[in-house]
Amino acid sequence: MVLTNLGPLIEQAHLVILVQHLMKYAPLISIVTPSFNQALFIEEALESVRLQENEHFEHLVIDGMSTDGTVDLLHTRAKNKKDRNMFWVSEKDSGQSEALNKGFRLAKGEIIGWLNSDDRYRAGCFEQIVQAFEDNPEVDIFYGDYLMVDEMGKVVEIRREIEFSAFILLYHRILYIPTTATFFRRRVFEEGNWLNEKLQYAMDLEFFIRLSKRGYRFKHIPQLLADFRMQSNSKTCSSPDRQRLEHQQVVFAAAPFLRRLKSPRSRALIFTLLQSIAVVRRYSEKMLRGYYWEQLRLRLSLIEM
Repeated sequence: MVLTNLGPLIEQAHLVILVQHLMKYAPLISIVTPSFNQALFIEEALESVRLQENEHFEHLVIDGMSTDGTVDLLHTRAKNKKDRNMFWVSEKDSGQSEALNKGFRLAKGEIIGWLNSDDRYRAGCFEQIVQAFEDNPEVDIFYGDYLMVDEMGKVVEIRREIEFSAFILLYHRILYIPTTATFFRRRVFEEGNWLNEKLQYAMDLEFFIRLSKRGYRFKHIPQLLADFRMQSNSKTCSSPDRQRLEHQQVVFAAAPFLRRLKSPRSRALIFTLLQSIAVVRRYSEKMLRGYYWEQLRLRLSLIEM
Protein backbone atom coordinates (compact mmCIF):
# COMPACT_ATOMS: atom_id res chain seq x y z
CA MET A 1 0.00 0.00 0.00
CA VAL A 2 1.47 3.35 -1.06
CA LEU A 3 0.44 6.07 1.36
CA THR A 4 1.95 8.90 -0.64
CA ASN A 5 1.67 9.16 -4.43
CA LEU A 6 5.29 9.75 -5.38
CA GLY A 7 4.59 10.04 -9.11
CA PRO A 8 3.49 13.59 -10.05
CA LEU A 9 4.45 15.00 -6.65
CA ILE A 10 8.04 13.86 -6.69
CA GLU A 11 8.52 14.80 -10.36
CA GLN A 12 7.23 18.32 -9.74
CA ALA A 13 9.39 18.73 -6.66
CA HIS A 14 12.40 17.30 -8.48
CA LEU A 15 11.90 19.91 -11.20
CA VAL A 16 11.96 22.73 -8.64
CA ILE A 17 15.06 21.34 -6.96
CA LEU A 18 16.86 20.77 -10.24
CA VAL A 19 16.13 24.32 -11.43
CA GLN A 20 17.54 25.68 -8.18
CA HIS A 21 20.50 23.40 -8.55
CA LEU A 22 21.28 24.55 -12.10
CA MET A 23 20.92 28.21 -11.18
CA LYS A 24 23.48 27.96 -8.38
CA TYR A 25 25.80 25.46 -10.08
CA ALA A 26 25.87 23.09 -7.12
CA PRO A 27 25.49 19.30 -7.29
CA LEU A 28 22.21 17.85 -6.12
CA ILE A 29 22.57 15.49 -3.14
CA SER A 30 20.12 12.61 -2.71
CA ILE A 31 19.79 11.02 0.73
CA VAL A 32 18.04 7.64 0.96
CA THR A 33 16.66 6.57 4.34
CA PRO A 34 15.19 3.08 4.78
CA SER A 35 12.65 3.09 7.58
CA PHE A 36 10.78 0.57 9.69
CA ASN A 37 9.36 1.30 13.14
CA GLN A 38 11.93 3.88 14.19
CA ALA A 39 9.54 6.66 15.24
CA LEU A 40 11.68 7.39 18.30
CA PHE A 41 14.65 8.40 16.18
CA ILE A 42 13.64 9.17 12.60
CA GLU A 43 12.77 12.79 13.30
CA GLU A 44 16.38 13.43 14.33
CA ALA A 45 17.51 11.87 11.05
CA LEU A 46 15.12 14.08 9.08
CA GLU A 47 16.23 17.21 10.94
CA SER A 48 19.90 16.41 10.43
CA VAL A 49 19.32 16.47 6.67
CA ARG A 50 17.00 19.47 6.60
CA LEU A 51 19.32 21.63 8.69
CA GLN A 52 22.35 21.17 6.44
CA GLU A 53 23.52 24.52 5.07
CA ASN A 54 23.57 23.09 1.55
CA GLU A 55 20.00 23.42 0.23
CA HIS A 56 20.56 21.39 -2.94
CA PHE A 57 19.28 18.08 -1.67
CA GLU A 58 16.37 15.67 -1.75
CA HIS A 59 15.59 13.26 1.07
CA LEU A 60 13.86 10.03 0.06
CA VAL A 61 12.37 8.06 2.96
CA ILE A 62 11.41 4.49 2.02
CA ASP A 63 9.26 3.09 4.81
CA GLY A 64 8.25 -0.57 5.13
CA MET A 65 4.72 0.06 6.48
CA SER A 66 5.72 1.04 10.00
CA THR A 67 3.10 0.63 12.74
CA ASP A 68 4.67 2.74 15.49
CA GLY A 69 3.62 6.24 14.41
CA THR A 70 6.36 6.74 11.82
CA VAL A 71 3.86 7.07 8.97
CA ASP A 72 1.84 9.73 10.80
CA LEU A 73 5.03 11.63 11.51
CA LEU A 74 6.11 11.51 7.85
CA HIS A 75 2.64 12.53 6.68
CA THR A 76 2.65 15.55 9.02
CA ARG A 77 6.14 16.66 8.09
CA ALA A 78 5.44 16.36 4.36
CA LYS A 79 2.83 19.13 4.73
CA ASN A 80 5.41 21.51 6.18
CA LYS A 81 7.07 23.86 3.71
CA LYS A 82 10.34 23.42 5.58
CA ASP A 83 10.32 19.77 4.48
CA ARG A 84 9.62 20.47 0.81
CA ASN A 85 12.71 18.49 -0.19
CA MET A 86 11.58 15.40 1.71
CA PHE A 87 9.58 12.68 -0.09
CA TRP A 88 8.30 9.47 1.37
CA VAL A 89 6.55 6.24 0.56
CA SER A 90 5.28 3.47 2.83
CA GLU A 91 4.73 0.05 1.33
CA LYS A 92 5.57 -3.55 2.08
CA ASP A 93 9.09 -4.64 1.20
CA SER A 94 11.41 -7.55 1.89
CA GLY A 95 13.65 -5.53 4.17
CA GLN A 96 16.29 -2.85 4.32
CA SER A 97 18.12 -3.89 1.15
CA GLU A 98 15.04 -3.64 -1.06
CA ALA A 99 14.07 -0.32 0.53
CA LEU A 100 17.51 1.12 -0.19
CA ASN A 101 17.46 -0.07 -3.80
CA LYS A 102 14.06 1.56 -4.28
CA GLY A 103 15.49 4.82 -2.99
CA PHE A 104 18.66 4.59 -5.08
CA ARG A 105 16.56 4.06 -8.22
CA LEU A 106 14.42 7.12 -7.43
CA ALA A 107 17.38 9.33 -6.58
CA LYS A 108 18.14 12.19 -8.99
CA GLY A 109 21.25 13.51 -7.31
CA GLU A 110 24.81 13.53 -8.56
CA ILE A 111 25.86 12.53 -5.04
CA ILE A 112 23.91 9.86 -3.17
CA GLY A 113 24.04 9.09 0.55
CA TRP A 114 22.61 6.33 2.73
CA LEU A 115 21.31 7.40 6.15
CA ASN A 116 19.57 4.89 8.38
CA SER A 117 16.51 6.15 10.22
CA ASP A 118 18.14 6.02 13.67
CA ASP A 119 21.34 7.83 12.63
CA ARG A 120 21.99 11.48 11.81
CA TYR A 121 24.34 13.74 9.89
CA ARG A 122 26.53 16.31 11.60
CA ALA A 123 26.49 19.99 10.71
CA GLY A 124 28.58 20.81 7.65
CA CYS A 125 28.52 17.26 6.33
CA PHE A 126 27.15 18.12 2.88
CA GLU A 127 29.61 20.97 2.29
CA GLN A 128 32.55 18.71 3.04
CA ILE A 129 31.24 15.95 0.80
CA VAL A 130 30.55 18.29 -2.12
CA GLN A 131 34.05 19.73 -1.84
CA ALA A 132 35.59 16.26 -1.69
CA PHE A 133 33.83 15.14 -4.87
CA GLU A 134 34.75 18.34 -6.69
CA ASP A 135 38.41 18.04 -5.68
CA ASN A 136 38.64 14.34 -6.56
CA PRO A 137 36.78 13.63 -9.83
CA GLU A 138 38.40 10.19 -10.08
CA VAL A 139 36.88 9.01 -6.76
CA ASP A 140 33.54 7.14 -6.76
CA ILE A 141 32.87 6.58 -3.05
CA PHE A 142 33.82 8.75 -0.09
CA TYR A 143 33.52 7.72 3.53
CA GLY A 144 34.25 9.77 6.63
CA ASP A 145 34.54 9.46 10.38
CA TYR A 146 31.66 9.37 12.83
CA LEU A 147 30.61 9.58 16.45
CA MET A 148 28.98 6.65 18.19
CA VAL A 149 26.03 7.82 20.31
CA ASP A 150 23.66 6.09 22.71
CA GLU A 151 19.86 5.94 22.51
CA MET A 152 19.59 9.44 23.96
CA GLY A 153 22.05 10.84 21.42
CA LYS A 154 24.89 11.24 23.91
CA VAL A 155 28.38 10.78 22.45
CA VAL A 156 30.09 7.66 23.77
CA GLU A 157 32.93 7.16 21.29
CA ILE A 158 34.79 8.84 18.43
CA ARG A 159 35.38 6.56 15.45
CA ARG A 160 38.18 7.71 13.18
CA GLU A 161 38.89 5.53 10.18
CA ILE A 162 41.78 4.69 7.87
CA GLU A 163 42.50 5.03 4.18
CA PHE A 164 40.87 2.45 1.96
CA SER A 165 42.31 -1.06 1.91
CA ALA A 166 40.70 -3.85 -0.11
CA PHE A 167 42.45 -6.42 2.08
CA ILE A 168 41.14 -4.94 5.34
CA LEU A 169 37.68 -4.53 3.82
CA LEU A 170 37.56 -8.22 2.94
CA TYR A 171 39.17 -9.79 5.97
CA HIS A 172 38.55 -7.53 8.95
CA ARG A 173 36.12 -9.02 11.45
CA ILE A 174 33.81 -6.01 11.08
CA LEU A 175 32.96 -3.62 8.26
CA TYR A 176 35.17 -0.61 8.92
CA ILE A 177 33.55 1.66 6.30
CA PRO A 178 30.58 3.37 8.02
CA THR A 179 27.57 3.48 5.71
CA THR A 180 26.10 6.41 7.63
CA ALA A 181 29.14 8.49 6.60
CA THR A 182 29.41 7.11 3.03
CA PHE A 183 28.48 8.89 -0.21
CA PHE A 184 28.43 7.59 -3.78
CA ARG A 185 28.90 9.24 -7.14
CA ARG A 186 25.81 8.76 -9.29
CA ARG A 187 27.63 6.66 -11.87
CA VAL A 188 27.94 3.82 -9.33
CA PHE A 189 24.20 3.19 -9.67
CA GLU A 190 23.85 4.23 -13.30
CA GLU A 191 26.24 1.41 -14.13
CA GLY A 192 23.92 -1.17 -12.60
CA ASN A 193 25.28 -1.69 -9.10
CA TRP A 194 22.64 -2.47 -6.50
CA LEU A 195 22.48 -4.07 -3.08
CA ASN A 196 21.95 -7.82 -2.90
CA GLU A 197 18.37 -8.05 -1.61
CA LYS A 198 18.92 -11.59 -0.35
CA LEU A 199 21.18 -10.16 2.35
CA GLN A 200 19.87 -8.26 5.36
CA TYR A 201 22.87 -7.95 7.70
CA ALA A 202 26.02 -7.77 5.58
CA MET A 203 24.62 -6.30 2.37
CA ASP A 204 26.78 -3.21 2.82
CA LEU A 205 29.95 -5.31 3.14
CA GLU A 206 29.07 -7.36 0.05
CA PHE A 207 28.25 -4.19 -1.89
CA PHE A 208 31.56 -2.52 -1.02
CA ILE A 209 33.59 -5.65 -1.81
CA ARG A 210 31.85 -5.95 -5.18
CA LEU A 211 32.42 -2.28 -6.02
CA SER A 212 36.09 -2.58 -5.06
CA LYS A 213 36.56 -5.64 -7.27
CA ARG A 214 34.93 -3.81 -10.18
CA GLY A 215 37.48 -1.02 -9.90
CA TYR A 216 35.47 1.73 -8.23
CA ARG A 217 37.66 4.05 -6.19
CA PHE A 218 37.15 4.65 -2.47
CA LYS A 219 38.63 7.50 -0.46
CA HIS A 220 38.53 8.41 3.21
CA ILE A 221 37.69 11.92 4.44
CA PRO A 222 39.22 12.60 7.88
CA GLN A 223 36.18 14.55 9.05
CA LEU A 224 33.34 13.72 11.45
CA LEU A 225 30.34 13.48 9.13
CA ALA A 226 27.67 11.58 11.05
CA ASP A 227 26.43 10.03 14.30
CA PHE A 228 25.86 6.28 14.48
CA ARG A 229 23.33 5.34 17.14
CA MET A 230 23.70 2.23 19.29
CA GLN A 231 20.17 1.29 20.35
CA SER A 232 18.52 -1.94 21.40
CA ASN A 233 16.32 -2.40 18.31
CA SER A 234 19.07 -1.90 15.74
CA LYS A 235 20.43 -4.91 13.86
CA THR A 236 23.89 -4.28 15.28
CA CYS A 237 22.61 -4.67 18.83
CA SER A 238 19.69 -7.08 18.44
CA SER A 239 21.13 -9.68 16.03
CA PRO A 240 24.93 -9.85 16.42
CA ASP A 241 25.09 -13.61 15.75
CA ARG A 242 23.12 -13.39 12.49
CA GLN A 243 25.21 -10.44 11.43
CA ARG A 244 28.43 -12.32 12.18
CA LEU A 245 27.27 -15.40 10.25
CA GLU A 246 26.19 -13.43 7.18
CA HIS A 247 29.44 -11.44 7.30
CA GLN A 248 31.43 -14.67 7.17
CA GLN A 249 29.29 -16.03 4.32
CA VAL A 250 29.96 -12.88 2.31
CA VAL A 251 33.72 -13.11 2.89
CA PHE A 252 33.86 -16.78 1.88
CA ALA A 253 31.89 -16.02 -1.27
CA ALA A 254 34.28 -13.20 -2.16
CA ALA A 255 37.40 -15.26 -1.37
CA PRO A 256 36.86 -18.56 -3.24
CA PHE A 257 40.26 -19.95 -2.26
CA LEU A 258 38.92 -20.29 1.29
CA ARG A 259 36.04 -22.45 0.06
CA ARG A 260 38.42 -24.63 -1.93
CA LEU A 261 40.25 -25.68 1.22
CA LYS A 262 38.98 -29.18 1.92
CA SER A 263 39.85 -29.28 5.58
CA PRO A 264 37.44 -27.27 7.78
CA ARG A 265 40.24 -26.94 10.31
CA SER A 266 42.64 -25.49 7.73
CA ARG A 267 39.94 -23.17 6.44
CA ALA A 268 39.18 -21.86 9.92
CA LEU A 269 42.87 -21.46 10.73
CA ILE A 270 43.70 -19.49 7.58
CA PHE A 271 40.57 -17.38 7.90
CA THR A 272 41.47 -16.51 11.50
CA LEU A 273 45.03 -15.68 10.44
CA LEU A 274 43.82 -13.34 7.67
CA GLN A 275 41.42 -11.66 10.08
CA SER A 276 44.23 -11.14 12.58
CA ILE A 277 46.46 -9.57 9.93
CA ALA A 278 43.65 -7.22 8.90
CA VAL A 279 42.99 -6.23 12.51
CA VAL A 280 46.67 -5.50 13.18
CA ARG A 281 46.98 -3.44 10.00
CA ARG A 282 43.89 -1.36 10.78
CA TYR A 283 44.66 -0.75 14.44
CA SER A 284 48.32 0.02 13.69
CA GLU A 285 47.36 2.71 11.20
CA LYS A 286 44.85 4.20 13.63
CA MET A 287 47.48 4.23 16.37
CA LEU A 288 50.07 5.90 14.13
CA ARG A 289 47.54 8.59 13.27
CA GLY A 290 46.91 9.28 16.96
CA TYR A 291 43.27 8.27 16.89
CA TYR A 292 43.38 6.43 20.20
CA TRP A 293 44.71 9.45 22.08
CA GLU A 294 41.63 11.35 20.93
CA GLN A 295 39.42 8.50 22.12
CA LEU A 296 41.19 8.46 25.49
CA ARG A 297 40.66 12.22 25.92
CA LEU A 298 36.94 11.78 25.22
CA ARG A 299 36.62 9.01 27.81
CA LEU A 300 38.43 11.09 30.42
CA SER A 301 36.13 14.03 29.73
CA LEU A 302 33.06 11.81 30.12
CA ILE A 303 34.39 10.54 33.46
CA GLU A 304 34.92 14.11 34.69
CA MET A 305 31.36 14.99 33.75
